[in-house]
Amino acid sequence: MPELDRFDLAWQAALGALLFGYVLGSIPFGLILTRLAGLGDIRAIGSGNIGATNVLRTGRKGLAAATLVLDALKGTVAVLVAARFGLEAALVAGLGAFLGHCFPVWLRFKGGKGVATFLGILLGLHWPSMIIIALIWIGTAAVSRYSSVSALVASAAAPMVLLLVGESEMALLLTLLSILLWFRHRANLKRLLAGEESRIGSA
Repeated sequence: MPELDRFDLAWQAALGALLFGYVLGSIPFGLILTRLAGLGDIRAIGSGNIGATNVLRTGRKGLAAATLVLDALKGTVAVLVAARFGLEAALVAGLGAFLGHCFPVWLRFKGGKGVATFLGILLGLHWPSMIIIALIWIGTAAVSRYSSVSALVASAAAPMVLLLVGESEMALLLTLLSILLWFRHRANLKRLLAGEESRIGSA
């Protein structure tokens, strides 16, 4: 009976961490900031995405930067708060934050692609690895001039970096998040293969 009680408590804690992360991750900062700035609905321009890349298409670099930072911090805060209850809770909260950003219930499950939140989760879990992945992102972006390519390469590298530093549980979560991130970029992949993907700095 005591073992069953411990299982119930662990299950409740995991569910609580997941819901906490999801609610935090589902805050659509890109949509909120652009509306507050009087730019209307960000979903009506460009790719229709609520993330920083699409916010940049408004020409407001400050708003795009703020969206990037806030979307990242959703993942970081979710992980750090849940980490008070152990690594497992932090991992589950990170998963919740990513799902919340990509599939927010408030926006009929049509959210962002998860790049900034992915980095924020990694920052909260293992900041040295996040720096490495950020450098990979920047380097790939500088060479390819494709935001989508840099995101895909960096996300695929994240689990391998974590494995190299001995963080297998974190690597497992980041593998799952990377798969989801690639899924969210499926339209970008089609455009890349067709040679129709827009480069960084283009309209």
